[in-house]
Amino acid sequence: MLRAGIVGLPNVGKSTLFNAVTRTRKAEAANYPFCTIDPNVGIVTVPDARLYELQKIAKTNVVIPAAIEFVDIAGLVKGASQGEGLGNKFLTHIREVDAIVQVVRCFEDEDVLHVSGTVDPVRDIEVINTELILSDLDSVKKRREKLQKDIKRGEKPAAAEDAVLAKIEVVLDSGKPALLTELSPEEKSISAGSFLLTDKPTIFACNVKDSDLAGADANPHVQKVRDYVKTHLACEAVVISAQIEAELIDLSPEEATEFLKELGVSESGVGALIRATYHLLGLRTYFTAGEKEVRAWTIHAGDTAPKAAGVIHTDFERGFIKAETVAYTDLVACGSVAAARDKGLYRMEGKEYVVQDGDVLVFKFNV
Repeated sequence: MLRAGIVGLPNVGKSTLFNAVTRTRKAEAANYPFCTIDPNVGIVTVPDARLYELQKIAKTNVVIPAAIEFVDIAGLVKGASQGEGLGNKFLTHIREVDAIVQVVRCFEDEDVLHVSGTVDPVRDIEVINTELILSDLDSVKKRREKLQKDIKRGEKPAAAEDAVLAKIEVVLDSGKPALLTELSPEEKSISAGSFLLTDKPTIFACNVKDSDLAGADANPHVQKVRDYVKTHLACEAVVISAQIEAELIDLSPEEATEFLKELGVSESGVGALIRATYHLLGLRTYFTAGEKEVRAWTIHAGDTAPKAAGVIHTDFERGFIKAETVAYTDLVACGSVAAARDKGLYRMEGKEYVVQDGDVLVFKFNV
């Protein structure tokens, strides 16, 4: 299962957000730096309204959503790349995740300490990114030094890796994350072995006060974050209120809906964040639907039908014959498999078919 790490400066709401997305109170949330030392880990279901439309068609009581793993990582401070605060431990934990959710404080509150004394979300982003870039720059330089002996011996793989790292080093030296380096698919495959911190896909979570959630688009801090990450980092920013999400933990779905309605919002920000993180990880969903259950299955974007079948069971992939396929939108519009089949929207796909997000599939196999 792929993992997304929740990171940020101390006291920006990371642990509160982790508790919200995992619907638990596993992580200590306190008004002082480093209340999180060892990372908390939780399995998070991906909100997907499509499941419940399929449930009506399949007439089943069992719905199983997709899931990803979230990790709450200790707060980072300036100097982490040189071991300040929990620097080395923090950077190691980031290296172990597949994507980063960077929480940025976008609210003023004298009662909640800020490690830098004032609220400036762009400065906070730059503090964290600078430490990650410095760490990566150190890793790249050390790796290139080690490669020189192999290059002198005429080893082509070493020369190829060094050439890729040289490109990345130029980008890091300019103060930009490795992810922005222009590389070919082959070069990206080579760079993946370096496990660079700034090569991980990142999304930013703007943490606002409960009273600001409905009008978050007008929040100057949120506006600054959105403009900055789009211009400088080619990333997306979503808005959440960690405190509201924490209050929703103990409410029933009906109570939560009513609570959010009173605040002037239709959906929990965490739901949008989880879906955005799921896609950030390169994950997509297909469905199986029958009387037994409706289930969301997780695949990677670009996976073919046999690969998708293998997610259910390796025998399905090994003995794959064909996939009976209908798009979610077509099935819901028709109201039943029979109606979709009558309209020619239910089709057979073979081994080369690339599964699309929202496909409803039945696999035929023989082993």
